[in-house]
Amino acid sequence: MKIKLKTRKSAAKRIRVKKNVLRRKKAYKGHLLRKKTTKQLRGLSQAANVSKADSRVFAVMLPYG
Repeated sequence: MKIKLKTRKSAAKRIRVKKNVLRRKKAYKGHLLRKKTTKQLRGLSQAANVSKADSRVFAVMLPYG
C-alpha cells in the first residue's frame, strides 16, 4: 500500500510552479501604498522566483506540485 503525502496548504496558496521554477509574490504591497512610487508598485506587482535555498524546503512542502 502506497502512503500518500500531505501538501502544506499554506505553501500551496503562496507558491506556483511554472516551468520547474517556483514563483512567489513580492512583499510590501499590502498597505501604505500612497507613499510608494508608481515604479515601485509596478515592480512589486511582478512575480519573483523562490531562492534556491528555499526551493528545497518548498519541494518537501509541495510533494505533488
